[in-house]
Amino acid sequence: MPQIIEVTVAYAAPGIETLVRVELPAAAVVADAVAASGILDRHELDPRMLGYAIFGRRAAASTPLSEGDRVELTRPLVADPKDARRQRAAQAPLSRPRPKARKRAR
Repeated sequence: MPQIIEVTVAYAAPGIETLVRVELPAAAVVADAVAASGILDRHELDPRMLGYAIFGRRAAASTPLSEGDRVELTRPLVADPKDARRQRAAQAPLSRPRPKARKRAR
């Protein structure tokens, strides 16, 4: 009798949060869990535009799964985090502290 594992597949986007538990054979990989969850069809997602993670750590579609894993579907970044920080800093620059006055030696 083949061993069965249970994993959760998660997807989140603005206004959307989906968690689906699936039962798979013990030799299942990330791609199997995503396919079994039905999330791609439900939200009309293009699998070529998604990445995968297991508990927040990047994973490939061929990564083997273990009992209790949480497979996360990740979307591409909308903006480069470094560019976004530079823009925020330019809009609200921090004031620079004044240098402390040095005491004169006698």
